[in-house]
Parts: sequence; C-alpha cells; structure tokens
Amino acid sequence: MLPPLTLVLGGAASGKSAYAEDLVAETGQARVYLATAEAHDAEMVEKLARHRRRRGPDWRTVEAPRDLGPALEGAARSEVVLLDCATMWLSNHLLAENDLEQAETALLGALDRCAAPVVMVSNEVGLSVVPENALARRFQTAQGRLNQTLAARADVVMQVIAGLPQILKGHLP
Repeated sequence: MLPPLTLVLGGAASGKSAYAEDLVAETGQARVYLATAEAHDAEMVEKLARHRRRRGPDWRTVEAPRDLGPALEGAARSEVVLLDCATMWLSNHLLAENDLEQAETALLGALDRCAAPVVMVSNEVGLSVVPENALARRFQTAQGRLNQTLAARADVVMQVIAGLPQILKGHLP
C-alpha cells in the first residue's frame, strides 16, 4: 500500500512518468490516471498517445488540465491515483493567467480530501539556467515553490534520473 502522497520529481525525459506508472501498477489496485496535459500540436498528440499505449487498458483516465478537485475527491479508497503532471497543471494555470496561489490552495485541499493514495509527477526545473524571458522565469519560480510545497506535504519524495529512482524523503513499503 502506498502512502497518501508520493512525489516523483525528475527532469524532462528522465523516466519519471514510466517509473510512477510502474509504482502504481505494482500495488495491484485499480488505477486512475489523472492527465493534466493538453494536446495543442501534433507532437503533443503523439506523445500523449504513446503514453496511453505504454499504460495499456488497465487504467481509468480522467482528463483534468486545471480543475483537479473533482477527480481527486471522487477517487475511491480502493484506487490509486497517478497525477501526471503537476508541471503541465501549473503551466495551464499560468498561461490562462489564473491566480496561482488560489489554484495551489485548491489543489492542496483536494489532495487532503482524496481517499486514495496519490502518486504525483512533477518536473524539477531548479537545475537549469535562469531563463532569459520574464514568463519563463515566473514559471521556474512558481514550479520551484510548488515542488517545495508538495515535497513538504509528501510522505515519500523521489527523484528519477536516467530512469533510476533515488528516494529523497521517506520510504516505500
């Protein structure tokens, strides 16, 4: 049984999503994939299709690019939720010019009310250079703050590099 919140961090193409999917699948419980990405171009359409094929038919997928509350609060104790990913969720809110503090507060409340264990994937963006434009700097700062908030609340935090997980906080059963 997974703890209430597991945070899986990693850089782009680090293997974090595949690792998180395996972690959820190993529980043997019903799997819910909470998808936050939106397909705005052909490349993203193919990436999302590739992820669906990799997961296979044993997942119930809920698309929630911004409002995660209903999906999290509707998950049953007998399920495990994979939220992939917090980075796309944050990007969606940032680009929609939503109040990020309000969105984060709503997310944290929904996580508190979720009966199922949640495995959340998020990008670690603090290891890169400081971006040259204001929007990218705002995103990097907001993502760093969100990751710190989630890591403080999470029971287990791990970082995936080149497909290899390293536990930073807590332990898995």
